[in-house]
Amino acid sequence: MKILIAPDSFKESLGAAEVAQAIARGVAQAAPRAQIVCVPMADGGEGTVDAVLAATGGERRSTGVRGALGEPQQADWGWLPGATAVIEMASAAGLEQVKPAERRPGQACSYGVGQLMRAALDAGARRIILGLGGSSTTDGGAGMLRALGLKLLDEQGKDLPPGGAALARLHRIDASGLDPRLAQVQIDVASDVNNPLCGPHGAAHVFGPQKGATPGQVEELDAALSRFAQLSAAHLGHNASAQPGAGAAGGLGFGAYAYLSARFRPGVQIVAELGGLAQAMQGAALAITGEGRMDAQTLHGKTPAGVAAIAKAAGVPTVALAGSLGQGYQALYEAGIHAAFSLVSGPMTLEQALADTERLLAERSRDIVQLWLAGRQHVL
Repeated sequence: MKILIAPDSFKESLGAAEVAQAIARGVAQAAPRAQIVCVPMADGGEGTVDAVLAATGGERRSTGVRGALGEPQQADWGWLPGATAVIEMASAAGLEQVKPAERRPGQACSYGVGQLMRAALDAGARRIILGLGGSSTTDGGAGMLRALGLKLLDEQGKDLPPGGAALARLHRIDASGLDPRLAQVQIDVASDVNNPLCGPHGAAHVFGPQKGATPGQVEELDAALSRFAQLSAAHLGHNASAQPGAGAAGGLGFGAYAYLSARFRPGVQIVAELGGLAQAMQGAALAITGEGRMDAQTLHGKTPAGVAAIAKAAGVPTVALAGSLGQGYQALYEAGIHAAFSLVSGPMTLEQALADTERLLAERSRDIVQLWLAGRQHVL
């Protein structure tokens, strides 16, 4: 009997590989003879590099970059067979890396992301997978592009300072120095965000407040992004600002679309392919997935929904575990998840739950498999 375990990370607690191992311990307690297969998962956000490396046995690399506010830091990325680099935006310009009191949404810059891409090019990458999620920036990907050679100049011909707010003073774009190696590389953007760059559903209005932007700063950033989009359209001959996903990661999706000819795909699909999830699913009797919180939004490109879709195609029932079940989680049942359970076994604080996630995962997994086995025996 084969049981497949394919969870996402539980944010602020355990990475996807650690979650999978905790679930596997519980499964083994209930079904010691079962063949347990773990495929750690992610959807393009934080933890994508860890999940891909755990699933593929790839190589972890680290590069010194400029953080979102200009501070030097180390950022990890992945190197896979076939000259494929896996990069998380959050590792170079992540929101969790900046303390709430220190966040400056108008000045936060994605330059470090471009430095990681340049490191991948230096390593000989033929494909770059760029995970968008957890960003602290709202600069339209301008910083990333500048690290790759694009020049953004003001009316006096001087380089603009970092950050999205400075784009309001953009006067001229010079792409002559853009790294020519980019034309030979396939760039796949892993994201589940469909927002455009500008407007009420754009990067600044929807995601700016999460990054500390005041209402006034939201309007300022939206106008600055609009100017960047307009001048980019005049320079490139096409306007990518309305493309679904252009507003992802503070508009970095726009920069990737417009200047790098990136291909956007749901992150969970990319990670599933890299980890061979569909192949691993064949012959499984049960699949177990999960993430820190599940609600109605989980249907929109999140890991449990992606795993359930692959399991459903293979005729495998799926059970999901979550730290908490939010409003509308029942919609997951229509997506192929047969049952969803919260880890919490009784009244406890969030701090207690985060500290005990490993134990709770093992206990709930054991309980689920024991119940599932009892049901199979009754049917048989």
